[in-house]
Amino acid sequence: MLKRLPKKFGLLLLISLIPTLALWIPFYFRIPNVMGIPVPENGMATIIANYDGPLYIVIAKTFYNVSLIKESFSFPLPVQYYAAHFPFYPALIFLIGSGLKAVFGNALGFTWGMLITTLISSVFCIWMFKRYIALHVDKKDVLWLTFLFAVFPARWLIVRSVGSPEPLFVGLILASIFYFEKKNYLIAAIFGALAQLTKSPGILLFVAYGLALFIPHVKKIGNSRTFAWIKSFEWKAYPLLLIPISLIGLFFVYQYTFSDFLAYFHSGDNIHLLFPPFQIFNYSQSWVGTFWLEEIIFVYLFIALAAIKLFKNKHIAPAMFTTVFFISIIFVSHRDIIRYALPVLPYIYLAFKKELVSKEVKYLFMFLLIPVYLFSLAYLSNNVMPVSDWSPFL
Repeated sequence: MLKRLPKKFGLLLLISLIPTLALWIPFYFRIPNVMGIPVPENGMATIIANYDGPLYIVIAKTFYNVSLIKESFSFPLPVQYYAAHFPFYPALIFLIGSGLKAVFGNALGFTWGMLITTLISSVFCIWMFKRYIALHVDKKDVLWLTFLFAVFPARWLIVRSVGSPEPLFVGLILASIFYFEKKNYLIAAIFGALAQLTKSPGILLFVAYGLALFIPHVKKIGNSRTFAWIKSFEWKAYPLLLIPISLIGLFFVYQYTFSDFLAYFHSGDNIHLLFPPFQIFNYSQSWVGTFWLEEIIFVYLFIALAAIKLFKNKHIAPAMFTTVFFISIIFVSHRDIIRYALPVLPYIYLAFKKELVSKEVKYLFMFLLIPVYLFSLAYLSNNVMPVSDWSPFL
C-alpha cells in the first residue's frame, strides 16, 4: 500500500497542476496569441496581477498594519477595505514567500509565494475532493470525477491559477464536512475555523451544521411533552463553536489594527449582499454593469437542483450547506456570481454523480476542454489590477 501511495499522489499532482501550467505557458513564454486570442506582453506579471491577488500580498506583508499599508502601497483604496480579505491565505503566502525570498531573493519572493500557495491549496482541495467523492461513487469513477473537478467550470480553473483564496477555502470546507459526516467534530471544527479565517462565508458552514444537527429533532420537540429530545441531541458537536469563535477572534484583531471591531462591515463597496433578492439583475449596480445576465438563472437552477437531489439521497450535511449557500447567493449582487458559488461546487458533483460518469457526458466534457481553456486564457488576460510599481510586492 505504501508503495502505491507515491504513484497515486503523483497522479493527483498531475491532475491538479497540468491544467494550471497549461494556462501559464502562453504568459511565461510571452506567446503573442493562442488561436487568435491576444496574450498580454507582461508575461507572468499578468497572472500575478489578476484580481485580488496583489491585495492578499499587501496583507501578507503588513498583517493589516495601517501605517505600513499607507506607506508601502499605492492602491487607491481605504485601508479598511483590506478587512474584507481574511488572514489565513495571506498567512500562508507570508510563510511560503518568506522562505522563497530567503533562498532566492526578490527573484521569487512574495509574488511567486502567492502563486505557489494557490497551487498547494489546489492540490489539497483536489485531494480532499478525491477522498470525499470516493465514499459515494464506484472506485472506477473516482479518477474521472476528480479530473473533471480540476478543470470545470472554467471559473474554478481560473481561481486555481492565480492569487486566490478560493481553492484553500473550498478544500477546508470539504475537509470539514468530510470529518463532520464521520462525527469527528473536533477535526471538523478545526478545518471549519480555518475556512472561516480564509473567507467570510465560512460562517455559513456553521449555520448549515446547526441545521443538520437540529432539524432531525424537530418532530421530537413537537410530539413530546418532555424535554427528552435534549438528551438525544448531538451535544458532543460543541467543538463546532470554534467556527464563530474564530470569526469573533478575527474581529478583535481588527479592533487592534483598524480600531474598529466591525471593520469588515465598514470595508466599503465590498459586501455585495442586497435586499430584496435577485438584485444582480439590476444592471445599474456598480458590480454588475451589464444586462447580459441570463446564465445567472442557470447557476441558480443547478445549485437548487443539487440541493434537492442531495436531500433525496440523504446527504444531509452537504444538502444543508448547499441550501444555506444558495439562499445567500440569491442576495449577492455581483457579476462574478459563479466565483461566489464555488464553495458548493463539490456538492453539485456529488448530486449529479450518476449523470457525470456516463459515457456521453465524458465525451462532451472532453470536447468542452477547448472552450474552457480559451475562456480561461481570455479571462486571465483581462482581469488584471493596475500595478505600476512591483517593488513593494516582492
